[in-house]
Amino acid sequence: MDDSTPLPNVRDGIEYWNTQPASLDGVLGGFGSGSLPRLDSLGSRQFLLNIYPDLSTVSSSLRPLAPQIPQRTRALDVGAGIGRVTGDVLLHLVSDVVLLEPVDSFVQEALAKAIASINPSTQFPWKGIADRTHSVTILQGTLQDFDPMKPHRAKFLDRVGYQLPQPSYEIDMGFDIIWCQWCLGHLSDLDLVAFLRRSHTALRDGKSLIMVKENLCQDLDDGIACTLFDEQDSSLTRSDKAWKTLFDQAGLRLVREQVQHGLPEGLYVVKMYALR
Repeated sequence: MDDSTPLPNVRDGIEYWNTQPASLDGVLGGFGSGSLPRLDSLGSRQFLLNIYPDLSTVSSSLRPLAPQIPQRTRALDVGAGIGRVTGDVLLHLVSDVVLLEPVDSFVQEALAKAIASINPSTQFPWKGIADRTHSVTILQGTLQDFDPMKPHRAKFLDRVGYQLPQPSYEIDMGFDIIWCQWCLGHLSDLDLVAFLRRSHTALRDGKSLIMVKENLCQDLDDGIACTLFDEQDSSLTRSDKAWKTLFDQAGLRLVREQVQHGLPEGLYVVKMYALR
């Protein structure tokens, strides 16, 4: 990033999002009622399953379901907003999700959605919450301060659904998936590399993934990485080369990358990166 590019300010970013409604339209910049949420969620699930087919809950000739009870899988959804990715992507693929969001109205809406899902008659309930086969743990905090291996240091709101045999959620079990979408622009390069390094230590094993799904600006004409600052919400938009440079600095290996297709015209290109 150019030394002249302003740095994101955590307080300014939260103040901006405090002005937005705790709804799909609010977290998606007015695109919550169109095709974007569905296309985005389907693209995320397909991308993840192509790399990690063991997460599939559908039997096939290529991947028959094992007869024994599988290990519980665990995901972290950071900068999670109202829980859109948790409900529409992660709970369809993993057993337990830890959700982290700093904006109070958003995290309270996520908590309300999780609690409402206990009732099976709720419209669009989160999968597995009513029958307590899945769980969501709701935390409030910023990425700058969050350590995925020490989640108990964030503000704990509730755990809904399946309950661990142990009485506390504070078990440092690590994660199979750490999902970061449309939130890492609120981190400076230094803070982003530090967060990615902390996340890397929180991966459970060699199959675990850090998933980054973010807007892209264009690299400069001479191929140099580009970073743009948005004064409105105090965030950065990075080019493909800028992202990959920071992944390298964090010691991460790029497993796969893919552009999200089908989104409305006029938006930034959105790209998914799978990292280990």
